[in-house]
Amino acid sequence: MQTSSTAAGDLFGAHHPLAGAVTRLGEQAVVLRGFALAHVDALWPALRAVLAQAPFRHMATPGGQRMSVPLTNCGRLGWTSGPGGYRYTARDPDSGQPWPALPEPFLHLAGSAAAAAGFAGFAPDACLVNRYRPGTRLALHQDRNERDFGQPIVSVSLGVPAVFLWGGPRRADRALRVPLWHGDVAVWGGVDRLRFHGVAPIPAATHPLTGAERINLTLRRAG
Repeated sequence: MQTSSTAAGDLFGAHHPLAGAVTRLGEQAVVLRGFALAHVDALWPALRAVLAQAPFRHMATPGGQRMSVPLTNCGRLGWTSGPGGYRYTARDPDSGQPWPALPEPFLHLAGSAAAAAGFAGFAPDACLVNRYRPGTRLALHQDRNERDFGQPIVSVSLGVPAVFLWGGPRRADRALRVPLWHGDVAVWGGVDRLRFHGVAPIPAATHPLTGAERINLTLRRAG
């Protein structure tokens, strides 16, 4: 992993310690440092509108365990979990209504970040929104419920910092620990598309926008 660096700054405010740098995780995987900062003024109200239609909820794993990280979705398809397994659905299982449409600011950011990472023409049809609070985590996993693995993943970090776990093609492979700050956008695809990844337990911290929470937007082409 090669990381460009600058002097450290206030991790919780508008200043980003590595803004404009690129952290390369693999042959076709990068973190675009602070890439989303210029988009936050449009992203945040759009996200609030999504949550008004489809609030966060705790889903259950196929084995019946309650997920610690609440989630919601927007787009033509939404990622869900339950006794039937992990899958995408066109309707919110809680309301029976279609998921909220993908806001234009989400689409614009996803397309711009993907292009900057070498994946021109990316047009997501699904956005999974996760809300992390102190102590919550996401175990190593692959994103493999999508139909076309030729499309990249775009993951946007908002709020308190986190440590991204970037693994290999096998779950047992040792994972790199990659710090993520507010405004960072991770993009991976191609030969790195099915790498295992996760999030280490979130530390206790605060951010002016999100309070004690980290919000993650994961944009995919699912259909």
